[in-house]
Amino acid sequence: MNNFDYICEQFARILKGKSNVHQGSCSVSLHRNFKVLIQDYQSSSALPVGISFESLDQNGNALNLAEIAILQEEIPRFMYSVVQQGLIVSALHNHWLFTNPVVLYIHIQSVEPPLNFAKKMAHSLSFLRSYPVS
Repeated sequence: MNNFDYICEQFARILKGKSNVHQGSCSVSLHRNFKVLIQDYQSSSALPVGISFESLDQNGNALNLAEIAILQEEIPRFMYSVVQQGLIVSALHNHWLFTNPVVLYIHIQSVEPPLNFAKKMAHSLSFLRSYPVS
């Protein structure tokens, strides 16, 4: 196992998920575990949590990215936690109209060692109503 694969495995372990390496990118896919309706129809695919890193350099830094489905009422505490840890919130928006409950999507990014990012994200995810599952 090379160093990238090892870091990817540790990244996933911190986030309580499974790692996937594809074309030089390590990703962990989770999902939120609550019921959501879109136009009064239940959806199981509208609640993703994707956390990844890529472009790992010789100094151990990488481009770290996250996209998380988040309930409207979870935004203040979660966003505060993210920003307090020095992470960048690059977007907060909806993907779908007519959702019940209201679901938004928050995008987070950083350049730092991926395991540091994973620890920060795991901490922030603990501020959600329920921790995402794999």
